[in-house]
Amino acid sequence: MKLYIKNMVCIRCQMVVKAELEKLGLQYVYVRIGEADIIGNVQPEQLEQLKTHLKKAGLVLMDNKKSVLVEKIKSAIIELVHYTEDQIKVNLSDYLSEKLNYDYTYLANLFSEVKGITIEKFYLTHKIERVKELIVYDELNLSEIAFKMHYSSVAHLSNQFKKYTGLTPTHFKKLKNKRRETLEDV
Repeated sequence: MKLYIKNMVCIRCQMVVKAELEKLGLQYVYVRIGEADIIGNVQPEQLEQLKTHLKKAGLVLMDNKKSVLVEKIKSAIIELVHYTEDQIKVNLSDYLSEKLNYDYTYLANLFSEVKGITIEKFYLTHKIERVKELIVYDELNLSEIAFKMHYSSVAHLSNQFKKYTGLTPTHFKKLKNKRRETLEDV
């Protein structure tokens, strides 16, 4: 049985879900960002307890098919931007269509309808948040960040960064308050 979980955006979230499943005696095949595959059936009272415990951690168990699909889109983008080193070999629309087995037009319309923003804007917002994170870590220079995040040039990265934040990457780096947002707020 697959469970779909909203607001699950990081490894810590996965650890919370695993712990809650174990407390309830539920065995799982895997727990990934946005979903968990449970072995066997889950009793209704176990499901209610899980919903309650996850809600305390800021996570939401979903049952609406449209919401589930939107969360799958979000999870695929978050995983791609924050946890994958390799550049996708195709464009984002083909990547999402292939990964989720839906026509991209349907995915894009559904996402915009439910979230109020386009998939592209969501993707770029996450890319910029990842760039902010890399700037704050101060381990890579701007050229290395541009390469790592698959920008065609430092100028392209800088232009997009300024468009989304109102600051140049260099000015952002100088700020004490780094203006980073949690992934849940993006």
